[in-house]
Amino acid sequence: MFNEYDVIVVGAGHAGSEAAAAAANLGSNVLLITMNMANIAQMSCNPAMGGIAKGQIVREIDALGGYSGIVTDRTMIQFRMLNKSKGPAMWSPRAQSDRTLFSIEWRNMLEKTPNLDFWQDMVVGLIVKDNRVLGVHTSMGQEIKAKSVILTNGTFLNGVIHIGTKKFGGGRIGEKASLGLTESLVELGFEALRMKTGTPVRVDGRSLDFSKMTEQKGDDDPKHFSFIDAPRLTNQRSCYITYTNKKVHDTLRLGFDESPMFSGRIEGIGPRYCPSIEDKIDRFADKTGHQLFVEPEGWGTVEYYLNGFSSSLPDHIQFKALRLIPGFENAKIFRPGYAIEYDYFPPVQLKYTLETKLIANLFFAGQINGTTGYEEAAAQGIMAGINAHQITHEIPEFILGRSDAYIGVLIDDLITKGIDEPYRMFTSRAEYRILLRQDNADTRLTPLSNKIGLASDERLANVIAKNNLVAQIKHFIETESVSPIDVNQMLIELGSMPLSQKTKISNLLSRPGISMNDLMKTIIPLNNYISSLGKGLEEIIEEAEILVKYENYIQKEMEIANKMSKLDHIILHHDFDYKNLKSLSFEAREKLTKIKPSTIGQASRISGVSPADISILIVYLGR
Repeated sequence: MFNEYDVIVVGAGHAGSEAAAAAANLGSNVLLITMNMANIAQMSCNPAMGGIAKGQIVREIDALGGYSGIVTDRTMIQFRMLNKSKGPAMWSPRAQSDRTLFSIEWRNMLEKTPNLDFWQDMVVGLIVKDNRVLGVHTSMGQEIKAKSVILTNGTFLNGVIHIGTKKFGGGRIGEKASLGLTESLVELGFEALRMKTGTPVRVDGRSLDFSKMTEQKGDDDPKHFSFIDAPRLTNQRSCYITYTNKKVHDTLRLGFDESPMFSGRIEGIGPRYCPSIEDKIDRFADKTGHQLFVEPEGWGTVEYYLNGFSSSLPDHIQFKALRLIPGFENAKIFRPGYAIEYDYFPPVQLKYTLETKLIANLFFAGQINGTTGYEEAAAQGIMAGINAHQITHEIPEFILGRSDAYIGVLIDDLITKGIDEPYRMFTSRAEYRILLRQDNADTRLTPLSNKIGLASDERLANVIAKNNLVAQIKHFIETESVSPIDVNQMLIELGSMPLSQKTKISNLLSRPGISMNDLMKTIIPLNNYISSLGKGLEEIIEEAEILVKYENYIQKEMEIANKMSKLDHIILHHDFDYKNLKSLSFEAREKLTKIKPSTIGQASRISGVSPADISILIVYLGR
């Protein structure tokens, strides 16, 4: 039935879908194996993409030529740019999506992708010879050969669902767990551990009183994720905000004795930054209320997602407490919240390419690596898909550094620092975040991706045209001057010091509280010049403004990044014997032996490896 494939992708969640698309679009023959063809790229938890740092990741995936941004744009029901009151390094796009349409659109795009086949089945083991993967075994008895394999099993590996004292197998409610594969990997020498996540009740919107909640509308001028193919959102659905209270907390506490989390029935580690409602009540006992977001699931459904009310408490306790929330007095639920435990493999067992160190041509991506979130999974998926193609065709690996992308930060954190709880990306994790803005993801990444054949020539042409326009606008405002008489009235109204002599437009733009919009309204030559460049240039103007306003910060960060990148070019061989280098601290020898960093730069980011240890390594290497 099957010829040998270049790449087999196991699992069709966000990681698997991006991996399959990337490898196939690069020219590999790909087989995507999933247990349920109806749930491709299912939004298992909240129906949203993006958010703090996550929005930057989605734009980076799009800039590389991935599908997540395009699918989100085509299925969004609300868009908001978060953190607009802060600097541009913190701006993060977020969209509510139609859950059903999102999965349908993903499947449509994958089915239109050349070189990509599908097979509905469960993978139960790997074909391995001489520490190299050669294919997979499935539950239906198929033996399918491949030159490389990517595992993106999500929460399905030995998944167990908990609702109070109830416990049953499953990767999502209503879907069976994936059995056998963990045991196969452990036999090969991999370390496996358990992790936990959860999801809240789904509520019937017809039973809610939205007048008791605070409406949260989308942006007046909604943007998009994709740098191409971006339909404009002209109609949006609102979200709503409400709060728990003391009565809700007291009612939830009635179920603590039956809680699988507090009783010890759940052994896996849960997410720090998205805890269950019972965990929040227990950890923050002094708080009398917690914010909840009531999010619509789509255009044509009454189903709502109660963000912030994730729970594994008994269903009757969840329901009783729910009806004490303002606006939920008559609430009806479609299904209760639940927790799920699943197997993951500590990511220090991986290389930068996401290939495993133990078995050649075998890649892990997504929640199998201990991450949480669609965006983090999709980012790993596209990188694993690219590198599975590269290794299969004996092409150099494709790696992004910490100063290249949030995706580079994500992967470096995973394989260098490891994890002891579900990993979630934040802007604070990126030390070069002024360089890694959401607005310039295409400038940073599309040329790199086009060079390997993934991002299209059309995308590259768009980047070149964009950069030219940005440069033209920047040049104009850096060379053209204005007189005090032209701008002083505006400056006084904005609370800024008036001019006493002519000055460059860029000097005005560099002032706090002065925007390009303010200047264009006041300085007629500037407005006329930008109008002459064409229409629909809002994002171009915004980027030119950022480059001028934050030029000194950007330059300083680039200098630091270039300095640190030199350490990432000093190679450490995989078989380096750290144990015999007695001048290193004991902890450094232990950590370096376990992680086996590929460069001095990576070694310097390992917890427990001091600057003194790095100096010793550099001296030893003759640098």
